[in-house]
Amino acid sequence: MTYTAKTFTLPTLEGLSEEQVSVHLALYEGYVKHMNVISEELEKLKEQGANQYVINELRRRFSFEWNGARMHEYYFTQFEGGPQNPTADSLLQKHAEKKYGSWDNFIAHIKEVAGSRGIGWVVVSLDETADSLQTVWVSDHELGQLGGAKVILALDMWEHAFMVDYRPAKKNEYVEAFFNNLNWSVIENRVS
Repeated sequence: MTYTAKTFTLPTLEGLSEEQVSVHLALYEGYVKHMNVISEELEKLKEQGANQYVINELRRRFSFEWNGARMHEYYFTQFEGGPQNPTADSLLQKHAEKKYGSWDNFIAHIKEVAGSRGIGWVVVSLDETADSLQTVWVSDHELGQLGGAKVILALDMWEHAFMVDYRPAKKNEYVEAFFNNLNWSVIENRVS
């Protein structure tokens, strides 16, 4: 199967330059490209009867590329349609209030997690089994995802997401820009 990079309809983002977005989109396209490279190589190696160790290592690498692509798809689609405020009494808001006490506490918690040292992702997921939101730091997108949980919000905290516009010491400004550009209706639709 050949994978195709998605095209996102992004408005001009406040606090995130066109250059920053372009660099970030190119990185996303790289993940998709390498998903295809690995898929093609796996087919060739299997046909050639290659060493299973080599095949296994490529399979492990595939999950890195796959999750890198998917997490960026969550990330970029959150900006499509331009910024929209959250809907009062949405299912997302109800989950946020149940878990964090209030919407403001929910947002504050995401920002607190985003302030963690290091590179990775802040992922808000819906654990449908427990009917609860979970906000976690994921260092590598292929490791640390909550099994079976549905991704609701993805905040890229790898430096490639902000280094054109913000130095690492100013990543909190990037986080504010991220929130200022969110289309909450996209995120709310992921809950239902």
